[in-house]
Amino acid sequence: SSLLQDIRNTVGNIPMEWYQDFPHIGYNLEGKRIYKPIRNKDELDKFLEKMENPDYWRTVQDKMTGADIKLTDEQVDLVHRLQKGQFGDVRFDPYEPAVDFFTHEVMIHPVTNRPADKRSFIPSLIEKEKVSKLVHAIKMGWIKPRKPKEDTPTYYDLWAHEDPNSILGRHKMHVPAPKMKLPGHEESYNPPPEYLLSEEEKLAWEQQEPAERKLNFVPQQYRCLRAVPAYSRFIQERFERCLDLYLCPRQRKMRVNVDPEDLIPKLPKPRDLQPFPTTQALVYRGHTSLVRCLSISPSGQWLASGSDDCTVRFWEVCTARCMKTLPVGGVVKSIAWNPNPTVCLVAICVEQSVLLVNPCLGDKLLYGATDQLLESYVPPEEERVQPVQWVAATIEEHSKGIRLTVQHSKPGRGAAPLMGLACDRLPPCSLQALKQVTWHGKGDYFASVVSDNSNMQVLIHQTSKRWSQNPFRKSKGLVQCVLFHPIRPYFFVATQRYVRVYNLLKQELTKKLMANCKWVSSMAIHPGGDNVICGSYDSKLAWFDLDLSTRPYQLLRHHKKALRSVAFHKHYPLFASGSDDGTVIVCHGMVYNDLLQNPLLVPVKVLKGHALTLDLGVLDVLFHPTQPWVFSSGADGTVRLFT
Repeated sequence: SSLLQDIRNTVGNIPMEWYQDFPHIGYNLEGKRIYKPIRNKDELDKFLEKMENPDYWRTVQDKMTGADIKLTDEQVDLVHRLQKGQFGDVRFDPYEPAVDFFTHEVMIHPVTNRPADKRSFIPSLIEKEKVSKLVHAIKMGWIKPRKPKEDTPTYYDLWAHEDPNSILGRHKMHVPAPKMKLPGHEESYNPPPEYLLSEEEKLAWEQQEPAERKLNFVPQQYRCLRAVPAYSRFIQERFERCLDLYLCPRQRKMRVNVDPEDLIPKLPKPRDLQPFPTTQALVYRGHTSLVRCLSISPSGQWLASGSDDCTVRFWEVCTARCMKTLPVGGVVKSIAWNPNPTVCLVAICVEQSVLLVNPCLGDKLLYGATDQLLESYVPPEEERVQPVQWVAATIEEHSKGIRLTVQHSKPGRGAAPLMGLACDRLPPCSLQALKQVTWHGKGDYFASVVSDNSNMQVLIHQTSKRWSQNPFRKSKGLVQCVLFHPIRPYFFVATQRYVRVYNLLKQELTKKLMANCKWVSSMAIHPGGDNVICGSYDSKLAWFDLDLSTRPYQLLRHHKKALRSVAFHKHYPLFASGSDDGTVIVCHGMVYNDLLQNPLLVPVKVLKGHALTLDLGVLDVLFHPTQPWVFSSGADGTVRLFT
C-alpha cells in the first residue's frame, strides 16, 4: 500500500551470500541502500521470543531484505495446502467435467487446415548419414553388439588369496576356553577313607555359605560302579560351564612394560649446575634474640640484620665483624637497603614507623652525598594532606644515623589513591605495627605494609619529595607482602591466597595469580621480571611463569615445615627458600630466552646449620648481589653465610 514504506530489493536474481560481509543487503527502488536489521539474538533470546511471542510460529525472514515478515492467514493456508500436496488456488477444481474438444465425430471443417510438411514424406538425409556411420563402425569392429547375460550364479572362494602362514588378527587375539579342573580322589566312587567327611564335618559343610565351601559336593563311597546313582547336579554344572565359556572375557589386555625409572624426568646432575652455595663459611653472632630480617648493600660489602632484641646490626660481610649496632626501641620486622648504589640509605620497620638510616659505612663521599641529598629537600608552600607524617631526626637521633622517620600513626585524611579516586575523607591509620618495607629499583620510592585489614595496609612513599600516598581504595584481604617489578611499572601485592599484579601507570589490575596454597608467607621476583616464586606456611613453594598461566607452573614441596622466606639471585640462576625445619634449600632455576622452553627447576643443595628455637628455624634468606653466596638468619640469634 502507499502508506507502508516499499522496501523491495532491486538487486535482481543474485545469490544473497554476496552481501554477507556488507552492512546492507541491497538497494530499494530509489537506489538507496537497504541496511540489514541488527541481529544479535542468542539462543536464550530466541527461546524467550518463542515462548512470549504468540506470532512466532508464523514469522519468517525475508532473505532479500533480511526483515522479519509475519504471514497472513491466507499465506498460512497456502503453505498448509502446499504441504498436503493440494493446489495453491482455492478456487481451482481438479474434478470439474472435461470439455470434449476433439469429438469422436469427424467434422467437415478440420481444426487446422495447414498443408503437411514436405519433410514428413521424404526420407531424411541426416538420418541416412548417421545410419551409414554406425554400419561402418560395426563393420570395422569399433561397435560390438551386447553379449547376452548369463543367468548362471557365480561362486567364489572367500579365503582363496589368503596366505596360509599369516597369523590373522582373530587368531592373534584368540583366548582358548578355560579348561575344567580334572577330578581328584574325592570325586571317586570309592574314595580313600581320609577323603570321606565325618558327621561334624558334614554338619559344618552344610552350615557354610556355598561360596565358602572348599568342595561343592560331599564325597560318597559305593560298593561298585553299578551302584552309583545319577548325578543330581549334572544339568546345573553343565549350565555353569556354558556360562563360563560364553562370559569368558575374550579381549586380551596388552600389558605396557614401562620401566619406572623412565617416568622420572631426567634432571642434570648438581655438579653440572655449579656454582651454588654448599658450605657454611661464616657465622655472624651478636644478636640475643630472633633475627627476623636481612638486607645487603648494593656493593655486597655490608650486611644489615634486624632482630627482636630491638637492635639493628651492620656487619662487614667478609669478616663477620659487627661495624655498628643501632638500638631502635622496638622489634625490627623488616629491613631494606636502598638498591641505588649512589645512595647509602637503609629503611627499617620498627612498630608504627619506618626509619630511614644512613649507616655511614664505606665511602665517605657516598654517605656524605646521601646526607646532602636529604638536606636539599625544600618543603612545599602549602602543606599537603597525606596518610603519614614525615619527621626529621633530632640531634640525638642524627648522631645515631637516623635521618627521617615516617610515622604511620598520624590520624587525619588520606591522599587520593592511585587505583581510582577515593572519597574525600579516609579513615585514620590504625596503630598496627608495620611488617614490611621494600624499595623500588631506582631507589626513590619505597612501599610499606601495615598489619591491618583496612584499605591503608599498603602505602607508597617518595623519599625525595617526602610524600606518601595510599594506592588502594578498598582492602582486598590481609596483605602479606608487596614488591616492585624490577623493570616494568608493575606492583605485586600478595594476600593470603592470591598475588595481584597492578599496573602503576594505567592504575589497573593486570593479573591475579592463584597460589594454590593456604597462606602465602613470602614472595620474590626473578630479575628478568617474568617469573615469581611464593613461599607459604603450608610448606609449599609455588613458581609462577607470568607468560604461561595465572596458576603455578610448578609446586615444590621440599620442606617439611612452613616456609618463612624465599629469594632469587640477581645474576645467577639460583633461588633459595628458608623454612621452620631449620634448613635452606638452594635450587637451580634457569629461565630461558626462548619462550617455548619451560624453566628448568632443580634442587641442588640442602643447607643446615641453624638450631630450632621456639619451633622456629630460618626466618629470612638473602643472596649476595654478585657472588653465589646465600645469607640466612634464624631464630637461634645468628646470621650464617653459605658459600
